[in-house]
Amino acid sequence: MRSTKAKVWDVCRAYFFITLGSLVYALAFAGLYQPNRIGFGGLTGLAQIVHSAVPALPVGAMVAAGNVPLFLLGWRRLGGKLLVGSLYAMVCTSLFIDLLGAFCAFPTLEPMLASIFGGVTLGVGLGLVFSQGATTGGTDLMARLLKLKIGWLPMGRLLLLIDLTVIVAVALAFRSLASGLYGLIGLYISSLVVDKMLYGLDRAKVAYIISAKPEEVIAGIVEQLQRGVTLLEGKGGWSGQEKEVLLCAFKQRQIVELKALVKGIDPDAFLIVCDAYEVLGDGFRAYQKNEI
Repeated sequence: MRSTKAKVWDVCRAYFFITLGSLVYALAFAGLYQPNRIGFGGLTGLAQIVHSAVPALPVGAMVAAGNVPLFLLGWRRLGGKLLVGSLYAMVCTSLFIDLLGAFCAFPTLEPMLASIFGGVTLGVGLGLVFSQGATTGGTDLMARLLKLKIGWLPMGRLLLLIDLTVIVAVALAFRSLASGLYGLIGLYISSLVVDKMLYGLDRAKVAYIISAKPEEVIAGIVEQLQRGVTLLEGKGGWSGQEKEVLLCAFKQRQIVELKALVKGIDPDAFLIVCDAYEVLGDGFRAYQKNEI
């Protein structure tokens, strides 16, 4: 059983990354989207529309108010633990957006640069928050709820679908097609960054190896790469010969070493290397309940 000190450290670490992600999210909006009038998705985008018409209404405060019914809806479906982290992230992002807007004067940039780097920055912020099992509220929370029903669809793609309609609304409100188009560029980039942070940081590969010297290949992989190997029974479709197929999951950085090892033992070995979407287990990432 884990000690209380370790559990406290895990909580502090999680909230540190949620706070950092919220700050990066706010920087993306206040520093890159808002000054350049680039369409933003979600409740923040809707608040962006209202703020353009009534500047006295702070964007962050409107986002916080709009999140109340969503949090009430999500409380029963997602549980209190996840929503506490999401509530904290929502408060942080709303507060950071208003503070940055009030005390920092960000320069305008060339719109394409702003949309590209805004998308990257936004994706990093959301990825940090999502990686801790929280959301920033708004459409992020809606996407988290939808994820319960359509778990096969990555979070970035869900956000892309939901935020698309809001960006169109922002473009109409600003009466600027360019604002919407630049917003779509940023949205697409942010969805890619989110998915890469959530599912692609621990890049892994899977190798299928058919060799005349399976025992030597197995020994080399276990001893040199420190990776396990699973034996699969195979049969040649043309020759009808019984074969052993070696299955091995390994890190991206080990691909050169693996190929050199296999071909060094058996130059005629048949080797297939595939991308692994996720690898859970010993030597890789551990499964987390309610992960996205």
